[in-house]
Amino acid sequence: MSSLDIHHHRLHQGSVVHVWLNRPELRNAFNDSTIAELTRTFGQLGADPGVRAIILGAHGPAFSAGGDLNWMRAMADYSWDENHADAARLADMLWTIARCPVPVIARVQGDCFGGGVGLVAACDMAVASDNAGFCLSEVKLGLIPATIGPYVVRAIGERAARRYFLTAERFSAAQAAALGLVHEVCTAEALDEVVDRLAQAIVANGPQAVRASKQLVADIAGHPITAQLRDQTARTIANIRASDEGRAGLQAFLSKTPAPWLRKTDTARGD
Repeated sequence: MSSLDIHHHRLHQGSVVHVWLNRPELRNAFNDSTIAELTRTFGQLGADPGVRAIILGAHGPAFSAGGDLNWMRAMADYSWDENHADAARLADMLWTIARCPVPVIARVQGDCFGGGVGLVAACDMAVASDNAGFCLSEVKLGLIPATIGPYVVRAIGERAARRYFLTAERFSAAQAAALGLVHEVCTAEALDEVVDRLAQAIVANGPQAVRASKQLVADIAGHPITAQLRDQTARTIANIRASDEGRAGLQAFLSKTPAPWLRKTDTARGD
């Protein structure tokens, strides 16, 4: 059985794609197959200009328990080179999700431990149900959250990482929101509604502008505001203003007419 379950919600503007972790009997713990499937899936979706948003969720009561125990048991006998190659595949998966040109929304419920926290941190935004619980549990096993570290530290900050990387304490959805790991917390019953609202907000915007805005954040975050960066941003907006989408969107705004990507209301669904 595949580690993933993928559904397309087709709109006239493109698709909102739901990617579900599909190992509920193992609390969606991932192994090398899951890692390969996620890497391939997000690479393909990112290359599809018709995909407008991706929702990463999980079937069953848990979002992800992190690494599969059988997979981790096998790693105990790996050589250093084998461990490095295995970890590099996980690092590549997280990078593929984080750098996917399409906005990615994490839909989180239940337990979200270890690598599961890394998945959430690699997404652009996250919504968690109020029954979600988070834990960076690696040190309990004598390990460290190395490959997920850059994404988690970027999400929650160095100060919080110093605490939760070292203590492996469990923290609530409300605490995850306070730390910046998730953007919204809601009841389990409202989870799909809130996630869909975010996806629809993305789809209502210019397709190329959304992708360019995601890239803009990656380009400027953490960089000093130098003359080079100021010129880079000026060139970037000039490119967007001169693009077909930018011209059409501005003209629609000035003429008080719907933008081209809002002129139809087809909401047909399909897989």
